Formats: sequence, structure tokens, C-alpha cells
Amino acid sequence: MFATWGVHVPTVKGHYGLGEQSLALAMLAGGVGALTALAQAGRVVGRWGPAAVSGAMGVLCCAAIAALLAWPVYGALLAVMLVFGISGSLMDVAINTEATEIEHQSGRPLMSGFHGMFSLGGMAGASLGSAAPSLGLSAQGHLFVATGLGAVVSLLASRAMLPVPDQPAGEKQPLSLPRGPLLLLGVLASMGLIAEGAMYDWSVLFMRQERDSAASTAALAYASFSGAMAAGRFGGDWVRARLSGPVLMRASGVLAAAGMALALAVPSATVALVGFALVGLGLSNVVPVLFSAASQVPGVSSAHGIAAVSGVGYLGMMAGPPLIGLVAEHSSLTHGLLVVVVFAVFMALTAKRALPRP
Repeated sequence: MFATWGVHVPTVKGHYGLGEQSLALAMLAGGVGALTALAQAGRVVGRWGPAAVSGAMGVLCCAAIAALLAWPVYGALLAVMLVFGISGSLMDVAINTEATEIEHQSGRPLMSGFHGMFSLGGMAGASLGSAAPSLGLSAQGHLFVATGLGAVVSLLASRAMLPVPDQPAGEKQPLSLPRGPLLLLGVLASMGLIAEGAMYDWSVLFMRQERDSAASTAALAYASFSGAMAAGRFGGDWVRARLSGPVLMRASGVLAAAGMALALAVPSATVALVGFALVGLGLSNVVPVLFSAASQVPGVSSAHGIAAVSGVGYLGMMAGPPLIGLVAEHSSLTHGLLVVVVFAVFMALTAKRALPRP
């Protein structure tokens, strides 16, 4: 669903007649919804379980995306994005709680591979979006097909989930601002999620506006990013078993910064696609490493640890789209996306402190 949204950012922009700043505010509505839901995510997942929450929120998330173009009123778009943010964040915490439980039971790194499936889904979604015009699908038709498939997959996958042990009663408290290790992990998460979110929200529009690409070519920006991210994540568990967290995080930040700088500096659509792929490879193991670390903080349940780090991360994501949109509105999207370079470098520089060597 995130890929379907990313592919249709230019469509939404045209449908509602938005400038970059108004579009960024719509993205901000999604961030507000996500952060609001995360305040209760640990409690909700702890009470109802990952399977029930992921199934219900997966269907609701699909319904929100299906309604992206349903009305020509800007207020309706804001409402849709709010629901998208709420459902997406609750589903995110639910499936990551399930993933960490499986990883803990297995006794070996698995989180990167699980997140690789998310990236693989993103690549598939972006590829479907790129092929939709040649298949005779309108924008709304593509939304219906993609969300219908997504709803079915969400329900089937949730039925196959393993039960997660109940959380201790004392931990079932609303999310508050994390401290200590969780805060440091959250700061890095915000850097990674801002960079990742910029690719979801702005890469296709960058190709259309800054590289003058056709819609089918522009959709490949998301596909190249997601494909490289999937490859990095499927190999990430092997890498995580051999490299310390700080070393992996530092290398990830440097690679992501280099890829984004390449895409922005060279006025070529082909080079931009290569750069986006490098960004995807660089960011591929940032969130899996951080979520896995958050789930193992002493005295904190996995659901609450992930929700706390996600909360700080989404707080950063809320500021990211408006910042990029504001710069793009007054300068260019190229200048706005320099934020990705800055935050990727910041991740590399702060990795050692946030993720001490075991």
C-alpha cells in the first residue's frame, strides 16, 4: 500500500490541484495519524494480539488508499491520509511485534529478512503501478486492484501468525516519550524513516518534475529503491551476524548519503534510478537493526519498545515531508531532497553512541 501511495503522489497532486507545500501537509496528516495511534499501539497489540490487529488494520489501510481519489475536496484527502496513518502504524507495530517474537524464539537474526518482504512488496506494488497504464487501468482502477489484493493478503497472512505471549500487566501503559537507550534508538529511527519516507513520497514526483520522465519511468524510482532495499534486507541477517551494530549503521548512512547525492547531482533519469537504488541498499538494514534492538531493552516489552522507537521515528517523519515540501515550494525538489543526505550523514555519525558494540 505504501508503494501504491508513492506511485500516485503525482496523480494526487494533479487531482486536487496542490502545490508542494499543500501536498506536504497532506503527508503530515498521515504522520499525525500514525503518531496518535502509536500512543496506544503497545496497549492495543498487547490486548488484542498481533494477528487480530494486523488483519483489521491491513484492511482499513487498503480502504484508505482505495479512497485517495474518491473526492475532489482537499479536506477529504486529509481525512483519508489520517486514517492511512493510523491504520498503517498500528499494523506496523503488530507485525514487528510478531517478527521479533519469531526472531527471539529462533535465537538468530531474522528481522532484516522480514523487512525484506516489505521492500519486495513495495517493488511489486511500484511495478504494478508502472505497468497499469499499459494494462488499460485508470488511476482509480489501479487503486481498486492494488487495494483489493492487499486486503486479501492482509487477512490471509494474519490467520497464519503465531500467538505472542501476553504482556505483563504493568507494561500496558500508554506510550510516553522514551528515555535512555530507547530515545537514542528513536533518534536514529527518525533519521532513517525521514530518508525512507522521502523516497516513498517524493521520488516519483522528482522523476516527473526534475528529470521530465514519463509516468511509467517515474514509477521505477520507487521500484529501484524498494528492489535494492529488499536485496539488502534479504542479505541483512547474514551481515548482522558478522558486523556490529555501529559498523553496519555507519556504512548504511554513508551509502545512503552517497546514493542520494548522486541522484541529485547528475541530471540523468538513469543515474537517478541508480542513486535511488543505492539509497535503498544503504537504508535497508537501519530499521530492522533498530527495531530488533528496541525489542531487547531490559524491562520493556517488545511491543512497547518497538512502539516507543516508532513513535520518535514517526515524529521525525511528521517534520520531514513539510520541510521537503517547503524547500521545494520556494526553491526546487532537488534542494528539498538534500535533507536525505544530511540525515543519512547524521545516522553515520551517531551510530556508535546509539548502538554500542556488544
